[in-house]
Amino acid sequence: MELQALGYFGVRARNLEDWTSFATRFLGFEQVEKSSSTLTFRMDDRRQRVVVEADHEDGAGFFGWEAADGAALDRLAARLEAAQVKVERPPRAVADARRVKDLIRFRDPAGNVLEAFHGAEIASTAFRPGRALSGFRTGPLGMGHVVLHVENVEELQPFYQDVLGFRLSDYILKPFRAFFFHLNPRHHSLALIETGRNAMHHLMVELFMLDDVGQGYDLALTEPGRIATTLGRHANDHMTSFYARSPSEFMVECGWGGRLIEPGWKPTEVTDGPSLWGHDRNWLSPEALAASRDMRMRIAAEGRREPVHVIDGNYTLAPGVCPWWDAARKAS
Repeated sequence: MELQALGYFGVRARNLEDWTSFATRFLGFEQVEKSSSTLTFRMDDRRQRVVVEADHEDGAGFFGWEAADGAALDRLAARLEAAQVKVERPPRAVADARRVKDLIRFRDPAGNVLEAFHGAEIASTAFRPGRALSGFRTGPLGMGHVVLHVENVEELQPFYQDVLGFRLSDYILKPFRAFFFHLNPRHHSLALIETGRNAMHHLMVELFMLDDVGQGYDLALTEPGRIATTLGRHANDHMTSFYARSPSEFMVECGWGGRLIEPGWKPTEVTDGPSLWGHDRNWLSPEALAASRDMRMRIAAEGRREPVHVIDGNYTLAPGVCPWWDAARKAS
């Protein structure tokens, strides 16, 4: 299929100034441009990853999904039209504003605005984070993942799988229904949570170092009401993370150590809860919150453990773990 990753994300905001502080001083993005109606932010070598536009309502504005090239974009447009999905070719000025070579625009069955593009612009200067941190895990994995509230998963799943080419990673049926989909080795670039309404649930950004997440958590603790979901670790993608309330009525998950989809992966139901530990979700009903806590207590009683997924450069082997390494390092 043509889509490869989540490339950029658009936000609607009633107050741009709230996003200036949240995106830079808290998330660690670099502000690129600012006008009376628009803010843009970087998180890696791309010219921009997040676009915040002034609006009379808060929420998600658009989702930018990356295709390999112009031919892939044309094939996707043809398949959408064959599926009776209206495809718009925005003016050149829109592509310029997105900092891409070309794009198309369409909507999913729930009305979410989707854009598919190719040829993202690379910045001419190095990324300068808004706060001291090691950086974000992006590249071929994309900028992270998005999760949507949906009224009914079955109404959207065929569109994302059969038309757009997303592949099912796994799914959860209790304490709520959630389906996770991947485009690349990242465990999921999209998830749909059945909550009875259509809206943005959260955006996830993955950091290189666990300490970046912990320091962000400390920052969130200084702002009453900022933390929406406490620090914890997911049962399916093994991400260690917490969720913060953004200024636009959705959450941003700050995570580290997500697992990757391996060759031969087969989707299964995750029956032991959305989280191995932590992740108290303040947005759940009291009944669902109690059920999720009971599931974590059962997991703890069973002694379930999962490996930590590290990448080159973001860990150092602790002294005493490997005597050969200790001797080699001492001799160097």
